[in-house]
Amino acid sequence: MILFPAVDLKSGQCVRLEQGDMARATVFNLDPAAQARSFAEQGFEYLHVVDLDGAFAGKPMNALAVEAMLKTVTMPVQLGGGIRDLKTVGAWLDKGIARVIIGTAAVRDPELVKSAAKKFPGRVAVGLDARDGKVAVEGWAETSQVTALEIAQRFEDAGVAAIIFTDIARDGLLKGLNLDATIALAERISIPVIASGGFASIDDVKALLEPRAKKLAGAIAGRALYDGRLDPTAALTLIRNARAAA
Repeated sequence: MILFPAVDLKSGQCVRLEQGDMARATVFNLDPAAQARSFAEQGFEYLHVVDLDGAFAGKPMNALAVEAMLKTVTMPVQLGGGIRDLKTVGAWLDKGIARVIIGTAAVRDPELVKSAAKKFPGRVAVGLDARDGKVAVEGWAETSQVTALEIAQRFEDAGVAAIIFTDIARDGLLKGLNLDATIALAERISIPVIASGGFASIDDVKALLEPRAKKLAGAIAGRALYDGRLDPTAALTLIRNARAAA
């Protein structure tokens, strides 16, 4: 189980949104590279980054900030937002991104995901962001008519490294992870699933370590870390102890 600290980028700054609304953004750090370094120093193993402007624009918009983070930390970084074609996938991987996350294009152009996963084994994840069970696209500005499970099942044999499942209704609101929906998805597919949206406290870490969540590959924490509601040391110690016991 990996706990991913999140860095969401808007206008070159590290922000957190509420329910994916760009008008409800809180700036937490003017220097994303410094934020990435802080997470590395706290002992996190893997960084989750989203180019929010890119998700709306359909192309990378915060490349300078991402590149600065890559120069600052040695831990692997997974990146989503505005990755809509094979050229962009390859460009980010060449720059040092460990894993790209394809969201909107996974709904609109599933062949892109299959081609990318085949060309770059183990380095392509799919981001499925659900509102009332249906997947949202274009930076969550539009809701499609397909469910997360329907889309995830399209990629069962494609070599996708992970599915990142976000409950939009909880994102940024500190309501706790929607583990029921996330676990239900994980139990229907063979692709590893990462939980996202609403991470609130150490209780979420404990819930992730319960036997019923054993199929989950990890979870993403954002606002809870920035607000100080989640103590990184306590969270990572719990996870390390659980690994040792296993």
